[in-house]
Amino acid sequence: WTGSLERLHSATPNSSPIRMQPPAIRSLKKTFLFDSKSGSSRRIFSPVECREDSVLVEVQQDMLSNGQMIQPSEITLGGCVPVGQDPSRGVLLFVSELHGCGSTLTVTDSLIYTFTLVYVPEGLGSTPIVRSHGAVINVECHYLRRLNVSSNAVMPTWVPYSAAMSAEERLMFSLQLMTDNWELERASNIYFLGDVLNIEASVVVANHQPLRVFVDSCVATLEPDVTSVPRYAFVGNYGCLTDAKVTGSRSQFLPRKQINKLQMQLDAFRFSQETRSSIYITCVLKATMASKRADPQHKACSYSVWGSADGDDQVCGCCDSSCNSCRETGTECRAVTASALRCLSSSPRVFQGRL
Repeated sequence: WTGSLERLHSATPNSSPIRMQPPAIRSLKKTFLFDSKSGSSRRIFSPVECREDSVLVEVQQDMLSNGQMIQPSEITLGGCVPVGQDPSRGVLLFVSELHGCGSTLTVTDSLIYTFTLVYVPEGLGSTPIVRSHGAVINVECHYLRRLNVSSNAVMPTWVPYSAAMSAEERLMFSLQLMTDNWELERASNIYFLGDVLNIEASVVVANHQPLRVFVDSCVATLEPDVTSVPRYAFVGNYGCLTDAKVTGSRSQFLPRKQINKLQMQLDAFRFSQETRSSIYITCVLKATMASKRADPQHKACSYSVWGSADGDDQVCGCCDSSCNSCRETGTECRAVTASALRCLSSSPRVFQGRL
């Protein structure tokens, strides 16, 4: 078997193990461009209301004037979802503090807070097709700066709060094939049936208090596209590893040794009646504050009698039913909890299997 986890890049089967790629959501500015044919920003959404310490944005659901009504799950303001909707006027409402929702601060003769409105169309109904282009639109609030008694403006010498927050909240997720003793990344990504894959998920943070990482879901496919067929989902329901229950394998999450790492063992397999040996495994990783206890939406459960890698086996009681949910959009996942949650899908790991 050979390897590629948050949005998807194909891999050459005979190449060395593929490292994690940055989430595609970070490249949306390059991929989804504002179509000038749709008109100026004034025709796209209602005027932005720049308040003393916050901003209000009203987005017309038909902002591209193509008859396709934008759904709340398809549009974000710097990663923040709409806080409300007015169906009678056909608008979505965003409210954010000036330092929130990924804003950036530029200091000139004015203080300019810039937000990014990102529209990513989803498939129509249950189909994989879309009939509109995506868009990335900048929203700006300008505030005149106060001057001192001289003729020169007072230039701040501190690092803008938004820049500091951006650095503090930058998380780096990884998913790696490990050696048998879990000490090093495995040099080879070729496995034989009967072998066990040691897979380690981790999160690295800069200037952030400790985080606990989880594997929210995993799916195996023969192509980088997670929706392709055949596909085998072996982790789901917010961290329930079902492979052992479904196939009788030895697959399991190991008891957690480090708070920012999670180790999973998966028995090697292949797809029935398929000659292709490369299998792509795509997982969704997320992290919570280390001080937050495991719960039904944040857990790592293995099957024998359902048990947790963190020792709180009772959180696994929902693995045979439904563990409730935070809403997943395919690009981000947010839970309505007191602790901040960052979630991303990783570029697929590709595994090559041999009999």
